[in-house]
Amino acid sequence: MTTRRQFTLLATAFASATLPGCSQSLPRMAVPEPLLNDAKISGFTDIRFWGDAQPDNLDKLVRMAAAQRAQFRASPGQQSHTFLAISGGGSDGAYGAGLLAGWSKSGARPEFDIVTGVSTGAIISPFAFLGPGYDPQLREIFTQHSTKDILRSDVIGGLLGGPALSDATPFEMLIAQYVTDDFIQAVAREHRTGRRLLVGTTNIDAQRPVIWDMGAIAASGRPEAPALFRKILQASASVPGQFPPVRLIVQADGKTYDELHVDGGVTAQVFFLPTQIMLRTVSLKRGLSLNQQLYVIRNGQIVPRYQVIEAKLAVLAERSLSTVVKYQANGELDALYERAQRDDLAYNLAYIPATFTVPSKEAFDRDYMVALYRTGYLIGRKGGGWQLKPPVAV
Repeated sequence: MTTRRQFTLLATAFASATLPGCSQSLPRMAVPEPLLNDAKISGFTDIRFWGDAQPDNLDKLVRMAAAQRAQFRASPGQQSHTFLAISGGGSDGAYGAGLLAGWSKSGARPEFDIVTGVSTGAIISPFAFLGPGYDPQLREIFTQHSTKDILRSDVIGGLLGGPALSDATPFEMLIAQYVTDDFIQAVAREHRTGRRLLVGTTNIDAQRPVIWDMGAIAASGRPEAPALFRKILQASASVPGQFPPVRLIVQADGKTYDELHVDGGVTAQVFFLPTQIMLRTVSLKRGLSLNQQLYVIRNGQIVPRYQVIEAKLAVLAERSLSTVVKYQANGELDALYERAQRDDLAYNLAYIPATFTVPSKEAFDRDYMVALYRTGYLIGRKGGGWQLKPPVAV
């Protein structure tokens, strides 16, 4: 959920990494590298795959989704398909929340066949997936809460060898407040119609992105499914250094291990599907429509912004990290455009306009988020202001 102010916390963590101290981390039983592909969450099947490789069971996954969609569409081959990818951005997620609400109000917002989200986009994604009826909850999340509702500082613990500079308890409670068991069941119902909700995390041991089929988790019928669903949302938005990693217990080769998952933005600020998946080929093979639209919401600004900064370690680190993330995201927007050209997807991009200049005074500044939500809402109300290609930064 990285934002400008959060970079200050990260910079502090990195600058203090060499300080001596006692480790407070719990003992680990990490998955051995040869077993990475075999590790599974006990009781669940087909709920995740690597984000940088084509799933081995791709044909099965597509066949199942196509069959489910056929039950709910009179002529599935004649219908258009729409996809939504929502980026990271921390408190800048208020823009995406507002854009979706305004788009709903315009009457032009479609029902998405696939919704993907990473970091703050992961928090937005299930609400976007369920549709306009959940816009009020998104508005509340991004306009009624501030830093104290999400972060509980634990700087001393972090500097003395702990996993982060903040306690994740408030964030966990916030997710549980909105992502209820009934909410998760609503996701399960939509999953059974062939729609898909995908969220990205980073397996930090493997240094690889992981894509989770959240609908499959919700529809699994497992009693532990709601807890896992919330954990994945939390993991996707757990900025390293700021939040502790989320530990998942897995099974491999008959033994129990653990994985550490952190912010999906570490490996991708925005994603659709692994590039190895040739969507056009899949669609032709399954008789699906080639009239396909990809909408991308970038919760951030994409052009360089001039700012005179102090020559101090934390300030320099913050500015450098935010610049890295900006250019990483811009590269991914370009890659998605190239992917859309390859697969005959109509590309539509929305991002925070350069004219938005309200300052943010803390990690989750309520006044800032209210103003940004309003900006997104007004743009969405006018149809979304979609750009047909990534602009060239000058």
